[in-house]
Amino acid sequence: MTLDQSRRAFLKRSAALGIAGAATPFVLNLAGIGEAAAATATDYKALVCVFLFGGNDYANTLTPYDTTSYNAYQLLRPNIAYARTDLKATALDPATPLAGGLQYALAPALAPLLPTFDAGKLAVMLNVGTLVQPTTKAQYLAKSVKLPPKLFSHNDQQSFWQASSPEGASSGWGGRMGDLFQSGNGTATLTCINASGNAVFLTGKTAIQYSITSTGPIALNSNSTTLFGSSAANAALRTLIAAPRTEILENELTRVTKRSLDTYTQVTTALAAGPTITTAFPTGNSLADQLKIVARMISVGQELGAKRQVFFVSLGGFDTHENLVAAHPPLLAKVASAMKAFYDATVELGVADRVTAFTASDFGRTLVNNSTGSDHGWGSMHFILGGAVKGKKFYGTPPAIANNGPDDVGQGRLVPTTGVDQYAATLASWFGVSDANLSTVLPYIGNYSPASHNLGFV
Repeated sequence: MTLDQSRRAFLKRSAALGIAGAATPFVLNLAGIGEAAAATATDYKALVCVFLFGGNDYANTLTPYDTTSYNAYQLLRPNIAYARTDLKATALDPATPLAGGLQYALAPALAPLLPTFDAGKLAVMLNVGTLVQPTTKAQYLAKSVKLPPKLFSHNDQQSFWQASSPEGASSGWGGRMGDLFQSGNGTATLTCINASGNAVFLTGKTAIQYSITSTGPIALNSNSTTLFGSSAANAALRTLIAAPRTEILENELTRVTKRSLDTYTQVTTALAAGPTITTAFPTGNSLADQLKIVARMISVGQELGAKRQVFFVSLGGFDTHENLVAAHPPLLAKVASAMKAFYDATVELGVADRVTAFTASDFGRTLVNNSTGSDHGWGSMHFILGGAVKGKKFYGTPPAIANNGPDDVGQGRLVPTTGVDQYAATLASWFGVSDANLSTVLPYIGNYSPASHNLGFV
């Protein structure tokens, strides 16, 4: 076996065994060696995953508003339901009304997103969640279909949302899209970018996730401009760090470290020369900080040679077992103000039709309250935002408002009527993933009829 073959075999085994960590950030990821991508692009597009960690409460995010549905909702959660009068200002008026007179309202804290919905740039996905294949309540109860493992578990359902596999997954569907497109980017390293620390969603089989903070790329210690006050000494140190080595592992570490240093300089320089974004982002809002740096990265995408980029941002705190009335609205207010500012920034930059943001979360929660909160659920409601979105519409199937009704497995835990794979396939198709490559990105998409692979919201 040649030296190069040995090196590549070692790296592949390292990735498979998790030696470098299945979702390790780029800075020191030894498994980040790419192969030829399977897709090309001539234009620019970006996907932005907005993950709400903890399991967002679906019923107090998108609330039943028609009289019959509202009354059922209020009866099942008397301690935590919104007053119907408080929902009047955020009642949604879709371009195509739902059958049977069903109506929904945004939570009052989501009011900043209402104009975007009315403008047709925000869509609502009803009852989407983790599935292996289409599943009915009867099949769930009979255990006659394969189900996502460890339902209602935070870590496993977060992973299944992001990777189609429980905790310990080695790649996510955002990263697997990156696998297909990274060679078409001027800098392959900048295909999958995480502004939230680390997530399996952005780890590919060959693509790696590049971590940034709200102020820009993360520096290695040797990224300082001087060493003990001497720029010459610092330059000498960088030369030593980047010098080739004879040992395979040592040389690989050197190569990755040099790449990190070079990419840090490239990104920092581009951001410094990039356009000033005048859109006001809210302060004291970590999600807004993350989305602002994403907007800045998108603004210099052309300078960085990017054609396709996948981003990940997140906000925690959604595990509202108690105190939901006080805790949940401020979280939604952060989501709404951050996403609205981000969309406005993409309009300012002239790229709104090339950037699509979408929400995700561990799972929904129970419709029935547990005194002051709600417990772990399954299906939930989500939003898709962007200039290419076919908004002012609901997609999917409205669930019955009930406890142990036709659409839930008890306490209003919804059996998803749309799988994450279908949600993701729609986004992937817009991004440029071919039908032939969908199964590479989404391993369970073949369990769904081809007609349902594209839900049409973008």
